[in-house]
Amino acid sequence: MPASISTDRRNDEIRFLVEGMHCASCVSRVEGSLQKVPGVDAVSVNLATREANVRYADAPPSVEELKEAVARTGYTWRERPQTREEHASHEHEHAHADRLQLVRLAVAIPLSIAIMVIHMGGFDFAGRNWLLLALSLPVVLWCGASFFTGAFRSARHGGMDMNTLIAIGTGTALLTSIAATIAPHIWPGEPPIHYDAAAMIVTFLLLGRVLENRAKGQTTAAIDKLLDLQPHTAHVIRDGREQEVPVDDVRTGDRVVVRPGERVPVDGRVVQGHSAVDESMLTGESIPVNKEFGDEVVGGTVNQSGSLQFEATRVGDATTLAQIVGLVRDAQGSKAPIARLADRISGYFVPTVVAIAVVTFLVWWLVVPVSNPLQMALLAAVSVLIIACPCALGLATPTAVMVAMGKGAESGLLIRDGAALETAAHLGTIIFDKTGTLTVGEPSVTDVITADDVSEQELLEWSAGIEEASEHPLGRAIVRRAAEVLPNQGPVPATDGVTLFPLLTSLTPGSVQEAGLAPPVEDFGTVSGRGAYGRIGGMLVRVGSEQFMSENGIDPAPFLEDAELLSAEGKSIVYVAGDDRLLGLFAIADTVKPTARDAVERLHAMGLRTVMLTGDRKSTAAAIAAQVGIDDVVAEVLPGEKRDRVLELQKGDHRVAMVGDGVNDAPALAQADVGIAIGSGTDIAIEAADMTLVSGDPRGVSRAVGLSRATLKTVKQNLFFAFVYNVVGIPLAAGVLYPVTGWLLPPMFAAAAMAASSVSVVTNSLRLRGFRPDA
Repeated sequence: MPASISTDRRNDEIRFLVEGMHCASCVSRVEGSLQKVPGVDAVSVNLATREANVRYADAPPSVEELKEAVARTGYTWRERPQTREEHASHEHEHAHADRLQLVRLAVAIPLSIAIMVIHMGGFDFAGRNWLLLALSLPVVLWCGASFFTGAFRSARHGGMDMNTLIAIGTGTALLTSIAATIAPHIWPGEPPIHYDAAAMIVTFLLLGRVLENRAKGQTTAAIDKLLDLQPHTAHVIRDGREQEVPVDDVRTGDRVVVRPGERVPVDGRVVQGHSAVDESMLTGESIPVNKEFGDEVVGGTVNQSGSLQFEATRVGDATTLAQIVGLVRDAQGSKAPIARLADRISGYFVPTVVAIAVVTFLVWWLVVPVSNPLQMALLAAVSVLIIACPCALGLATPTAVMVAMGKGAESGLLIRDGAALETAAHLGTIIFDKTGTLTVGEPSVTDVITADDVSEQELLEWSAGIEEASEHPLGRAIVRRAAEVLPNQGPVPATDGVTLFPLLTSLTPGSVQEAGLAPPVEDFGTVSGRGAYGRIGGMLVRVGSEQFMSENGIDPAPFLEDAELLSAEGKSIVYVAGDDRLLGLFAIADTVKPTARDAVERLHAMGLRTVMLTGDRKSTAAAIAAQVGIDDVVAEVLPGEKRDRVLELQKGDHRVAMVGDGVNDAPALAQADVGIAIGSGTDIAIEAADMTLVSGDPRGVSRAVGLSRATLKTVKQNLFFAFVYNVVGIPLAAGVLYPVTGWLLPPMFAAAAMAASSVSVVTNSLRLRGFRPDA
């Protein structure tokens, strides 16, 4: 588990919300206006999250200038919600707007049905058209008011958007119907009464917007789930007594009490008690983690069995949970490069559609030989305006990215932005660092070989007694092995007058001597790079390398064959001698993570090449690679050379990912097309990475690639549908099939199709919520 997930915002960007956008054309106008502000280097506006991200090269642009740039487009600047209360207030406002929209829809539906019944039911009575006018006005002007105010706002600032198309279409249908009602004699042929079209257009579009907003709300479900993980209150001990306080009042250094079944309110370090804690919200792993004195706990996790007291170390926005929420929110607001095509088209979309509608009107009125050309021209032009849907184009990419970011967070995968998500779908090679990535990152004893008259327990006792005073990593591995293996019992007499002091299995390295459970060592000393020695019960015990033994006249020959076999497996050999006699040896290695081989096999099944990049000697690297099934090994690489090796593997436009956890991996992580940091690694590695595997499980790499591929597939489906819908729908609405079939698309059907297009794009994106990384 990481000590913290560093999510510091970039120093060269400003993020805020833009309220009032409804389509890709809105996004294009806002981006264009912000791009003109002096000092702005790049702008990205996300329709689904309504978030703008402004990057600058040198000095930051004035916030007032940015606000004015947004205002010039007719939309509203708003600060991003930061605290739980601000987020709740923001959601409350949108919920109120959604409820108002539902009320408008509830009014529009019965009135529109009444209009349709009167219009199509063959009813003909005095004042019929005036009744239709009375029923239509509240539907169009009150229920559909947002379309007209949005269009007016855009026109006032010299722009056009989706509201412009809707307002022109419904307005034209309504005004011509009113004119035909007031003065029916001025129209050649049958007066154009289309109240039904105007009312049904508004009703269908309102229904579509309600369904779309509901679906878009589900794309942020991951954020809501994460926010709900933190309890509202915490139990802290102050002035010698336990108090319940709001979680925002918890301060660093407070002693916090968590009982079984309660959520941990903030991050901290256990000072009393022991328990099993469910960290699935953080890592995606369902197996509880044991916690005791000195262990870290993370806010939002669930205490399952025992009572814990811990000292708060990170509170407020500094907690791991708050930082994960920030990462996911930032990532959901980012844009994938594939969205650029839709962005370019959206800038010209609405003016082009208006031009097509004008041409359609003129062709039907002046060219097509029909009995009532003016009425047919109006119907065709209105259908063209209504069926065109820039909204589907604008939602195609961001909705899929939002769902994918949330899905990744649920399984312990944090993705920095949409670009990383898209690039990961095109990877060809995965490069793994060895230590801490494929291996545990901590040496441990794998084999113990003793002389015939020496037991493993005796060898461990003597070796641990010497190495307890040593700080060498191999020595610590021996002490850990002793703590795990030796039974909990009193002193055991041994041969030659040497007394054995078994170690408690629960002891941690570094505590054995203090507890008085290791053999007392006299005349302790070390030889740098060779080994350590000391007297135990009168016997001179030496623990170290083969060279250390030879230098002290001890022949390693009795164990040489075993040592060579173990060395061939990439293991380090530590000999143990008593006086002038060799007593045995330990084979020590950084063991492979239990899931490493499965992780590599999954990547191979996805058609990916795997490479291990390590500074270890070739024999050790080859042994580890053989255990996990790595394709290629690059060993004995100096820390400064890792980036260069990644660069070599990128030649020929080959896309690679680098997976690592250490400070020396940071340059390679930054150089790779996608840098993937192990969450248990250093902050600098996580900062340099595009993705972070919170749990440290290497199987998360295949999950990341799988999710990226599924997301890119969904985005392509959305864009294909959005483009095809408009390319096919607009000609149909213009009447291209009329000469052949005699059929012209009614405006109300055009409205239904337009509403369905946006809803279908968002719904298709929501299918990613069912993505199963292990399927």
